Amino acid sequence: MKFIVGVDLGGTYIKAGSVSKDGDILYQTSVPSMGEVGPEAVVNQIAKAVETIKQNHKGEEILGVGIGSPGMVDLDGGTVKYPPNLANWKVFRLGEEVGKKVGTRVEVENDANAAAVGELRFGAGKGMKNFIMITLGTGVGGGFIVDGKVFRGESGGAGEIGHTTINYDGPLCGCGNHGCVEAYVGQKHLSRRVAEQLKSHPDSLINKLIAGDPEKLEPMIISQASDQGDAYAIQVWKEAGMYIGTAVAASFNLFDVATVIIGGGVAKAGKPLFDSIEATIRERVLSPLKPRVKVLQAKLANSAGIIGAAALIAE
Repeated sequence: MKFIVGVDLGGTYIKAGSVSKDGDILYQTSVPSMGEVGPEAVVNQIAKAVETIKQNHKGEEILGVGIGSPGMVDLDGGTVKYPPNLANWKVFRLGEEVGKKVGTRVEVENDANAAAVGELRFGAGKGMKNFIMITLGTGVGGGFIVDGKVFRGESGGAGEIGHTTINYDGPLCGCGNHGCVEAYVGQKHLSRRVAEQLKSHPDSLINKLIAGDPEKLEPMIISQASDQGDAYAIQVWKEAGMYIGTAVAASFNLFDVATVIIGGGVAKAGKPLFDSIEATIRERVLSPLKPRVKVLQAKLANSAGIIGAAALIAE
């Protein structure tokens, strides 16, 4: 039997799994990323995870290792530049160094691009030629599929829809710009804004769920309140959908694409968020695009990182 190893590199943990050529996870493991130490430590942890997986597939053939990494990934397929949440890391040839350790083919891609490839091959984008993938989590990641392939731009950094400016005079984003969509709906930014607004909504169920402690506030809590009909929580997701939809509409108009696939933890907010995204897009896209607009939920869910990374080898 042949298998691929998919590696989802995060700031805290590395999730890795063996994946069949059909996109099914066969075995999964997790190790600390040791991102706070530096890139060499991360390489050792990835190699450790790969070796654990290989031990569970003795006698079987490994086809390669795919890695989804935060940060910009150069077109050489392995150099990761300035990844957020990974300390002491500027420019590092991750693919090359992991390849030396594991002795097999290694492909590296930006994590949102990898998720887009996963949805293209095995998920909601299967059979499609063109779509935009958005991952809503700590940040807002993006991957653009054009003519069945990831559109990478000149150096590999294309698709950063989270840093689309939706308000030139808006709040400061972590990238240094003002008014990026990520500065409104990135997990920390969203939670901070809701915590401030809760003072004006004392009857909101969110206050009860966090027991008055703003430190406990996270998107999952807002979703719980929204699911129970809390008017303020529903309004939060409608507003978030408006911000996201504005950025997506701009991308649709720019690329003549009309399908967006949305994944990540914040996407679990469900109907209020998705309805608002779609309504905003339809309101803002050029007229010829309006009948074609589709807003789809990603299918790979929690497995997106691993399966998407493995899809880099399955391409």
